[in-house]
Amino acid sequence: MMKTLFSKLFFISIALMALNSCSKDQAMDTFNGGSAPTLTADKTTTIPLAYINKDNEAITLTWTNPNYQFASGTSSQDVAYTIEIDTSGANFTNPQRQVLSVSKDLSLSITQSVFNGYLLNQLQLDTLHNHNIEIRVSSTIGGVLATKLVSNVLKFSVKPYSIPPVVQLPASGQLFLVGSATAGGWNNPVPVPSQQFTKVSNTQYTITVPLIGGQEYLLLPVNGDWNQKYAVPDKTVSGLNAGGDFKFYTSGGDNFPGPSASGTYKIDVDFQRGKFTVTKQ
Repeated sequence: MMKTLFSKLFFISIALMALNSCSKDQAMDTFNGGSAPTLTADKTTTIPLAYINKDNEAITLTWTNPNYQFASGTSSQDVAYTIEIDTSGANFTNPQRQVLSVSKDLSLSITQSVFNGYLLNQLQLDTLHNHNIEIRVSSTIGGVLATKLVSNVLKFSVKPYSIPPVVQLPASGQLFLVGSATAGGWNNPVPVPSQQFTKVSNTQYTITVPLIGGQEYLLLPVNGDWNQKYAVPDKTVSGLNAGGDFKFYTSGGDNFPGPSASGTYKIDVDFQRGKFTVTKQ
């Protein structure tokens, strides 16, 4: 009996010691905050961009360490930083804003070609006008959102330069829709103008057309000709029926997967970015 009681007391003591240790560890790990990073740059109001200087630096961003503090003192853990580039007035809520991840470092240099790509392909800014953009950096530690600290905002004027389109343009200056998702099926040539795209610009085409759910289609630069086509590399990619990447093929390639439900859809094709989108109307 005494032996059993002694065993119980022993294990209770061990449990209390472990609980007390956990409580002390929790106290030591209490997050006491830090200082929001201060963001600076080697440019002031304008970021000059030119194709001839594409390999040169566009901008170098530098920020201060947030010096995260815990009850036990200054943290020695690695800090992760997120840089956001967005159009002015969007308040960094634009889903098309450029987001960059940086680990540990307190600076980042971006070449003109890369920065120009952010403006053209992500923010989708035109090359005809000057645009106002904003940049900020935020920090977190251990991936914990509660530790997020956000810097000041830097504002710049930029004008992206034109670059060759990601996907070869239709030499015909025309684009046609063919496939089982369309009223004309796979018959080629296709009925026009109902299955002919409207040319919005030199690099953008659009069409609004009824599509049959669960079917497929291709884009043709020449009506009645199968020798050239625009297709997707892999039609099994998740979400591709709503948009994604496409390429020019003389052979190979997969059909575009059409929407799962029948209805009227708008298909936008952007050769500059090599992207297409499908939106239900």
